Amino acid sequence: MDFATTCLHGGYEPKNGEPSALPIYQSTTFKYDSTAEVAKLFDLQAEGVFYSRLANPTVDAVEQKLAALEGGVGAICTSSGQAACFIALLNLCRSGDHIVACSNLYGGSINLLCVTFKRFGIEVTFVDQHKSNEELAQYFQPNTKALYAETIANPSTDVLDIARMAELAHAHGVPLVIDNTLATPYLCRPIEHGADIVVHSTSKYLDGHALALGGAIVDSGNFDWAAHADKFAEFVEPDESYHGCVYTQAFGKAAYIVKARAQFIRDLGCLQSPQNALYLNLGLETLPLRMERYHQNALQVAKFLQGHPQVVSVNYPNLDGSPSYELAQKYLRDGKSSGVLSFVLKGGFSAGAKFIDALKLVRLEVHVADIRSCVLHPASTSHRQLTPEQLKNAGVDEGLVRISVGLENIEDILTDLEQALAQL
Repeated sequence: MDFATTCLHGGYEPKNGEPSALPIYQSTTFKYDSTAEVAKLFDLQAEGVFYSRLANPTVDAVEQKLAALEGGVGAICTSSGQAACFIALLNLCRSGDHIVACSNLYGGSINLLCVTFKRFGIEVTFVDQHKSNEELAQYFQPNTKALYAETIANPSTDVLDIARMAELAHAHGVPLVIDNTLATPYLCRPIEHGADIVVHSTSKYLDGHALALGGAIVDSGNFDWAAHADKFAEFVEPDESYHGCVYTQAFGKAAYIVKARAQFIRDLGCLQSPQNALYLNLGLETLPLRMERYHQNALQVAKFLQGHPQVVSVNYPNLDGSPSYELAQKYLRDGKSSGVLSFVLKGGFSAGAKFIDALKLVRLEVHVADIRSCVLHPASTSHRQLTPEQLKNAGVDEGLVRISVGLENIEDILTDLEQALAQL
């Protein structure tokens, strides 16, 4: 099916007399007729659901849709984007391991990697994705287990050279894990360019209405875990908690995503709720329409800001002269970017605060990728815990303002920005 058709019909196909819309299976548990059937579920020998901490029919339908949209073999919907990032990497690492991550990540991801992962005994090295392969290669170690990056960086909007990063990761025997939140599978399908694992904060564009927290992990099925058994022994050796199950033998290309659910969703219990999965599914049904409008509005806003005397610089991949322009043409659908852009005002921090406080239509929200336009000052909010050096590496100037352009009439958005800028 075409992408737009999959958004509407993927994951759930009603049978004769069943609901046309995806139903909510609002139940913690499910009834079976024999202990033998349930035993097979617990031993991973049969498909099915028995407890909504691990799997639920509503959530499963959305997982199937997301896997189809990203071109993967399987997916897991988690309780938040942070949970998706956490499980995606923890499924690869243990204490004593190492991760290479691009430095221009979302602030919450940086905190997760450099603070919480450190408590787990996992070290992370942050690198500049613009450096050459030769320069980046020096950061990989024998215990490195993943390369982590974002398709479109938040908030710098840098576009990742996915194929180059995939080549780099694979040359060192590790998977490329990509956060595809701002691009969504509509604008970019990283798996087609060599990425191995894709994660999302589904609370953003996929939901689109700021209704429900959620995250997702999608497995490409392409990484050969057995070929790198020295690094990923847990995929090729018996799991005693499942009576000696060997994931690569039992599940083939789906070894990674099954292991993530069987071990970490089982033990951490951070599956998405059925209600939130329903909201996510509603958002997915209109994703192509919304992403086109987001781009149209954001490009006009970027051009308006670029020509304004109070604006020092504008970060948006579709602007002529943008460092990411060529990469956007290569990796993003028709070269189009999302509705997120950032800009630096003359006057730095104080000017940014005055501008934001003067807005009337565009909302100050600790959020991004909403259906309504919203704005944020990353240095004092989403990236507040970062050091000055980390802020610089993330491409976050103290006077940087991030705006997530929504679906309002473009003239109303521009009028609000213009009156706020006039007060500087």
